Amino acid sequence: MKTDGTARSKARDISSWSPSDQARRDAILRAASAHVRHYGYQKTTVADIAKTIHLSTAYLYNFFDSKQAIGEAVCTRILSDLMSELDQSVRQITSPSECIVFIFQYLAEVSIKMFRDDRKIHDLVARSFHEHWTSPTAYNAELLSILKSVILRGRETGEFERKTPLDETCEAVRYTTETFFHPVLLEQNPRNLIDEALMVALLVRRSLLC
Repeated sequence: MKTDGTARSKARDISSWSPSDQARRDAILRAASAHVRHYGYQKTTVADIAKTIHLSTAYLYNFFDSKQAIGEAVCTRILSDLMSELDQSVRQITSPSECIVFIFQYLAEVSIKMFRDDRKIHDLVARSFHEHWTSPTAYNAELLSILKSVILRGRETGEFERKTPLDETCEAVRYTTETFFHPVLLEQNPRNLIDEALMVALLVRRSLLC
């Protein structure tokens, strides 16, 4: 496995890459995602991914310094896409109270869908949470940002209380969502998740109201 300083430096300094390098990186991630969906992360190798898009394994290490780095990038993209979809949806909902309920239901629904219909991707996400990869950290930050925008909007309209510190409120609400998206927890309780999400969402919403 190539892990020299040059490869690591290039893999981490994405902002300095040329458009062609960015395009090649995207092609690697698309191939990796497709391979993981079909075979699973455990059975996927860097050589498999390189072969799929007609690259040498050594060349691929110019973009990612390890299999885990590829897995983290794939996972980050998947979770970021989910958060972008959530953000767009809540922006179209007028009432902040309804947004809170929607966020819980959305997370439960996409979590169940991934668990049932895209199991190998679910397993990749579960691994990322279990092994504390960077992708769950990015996901939590994006979700926290969405919650903050909704709660701020609710406070500005007078719908939500303002006494509790904003950061404390946002983090507490984010924490209560974990049961409905955290893949490791989902494996322990896959039944009635959507109904439970609604029940907790309504409780959280009541706690936010003036």
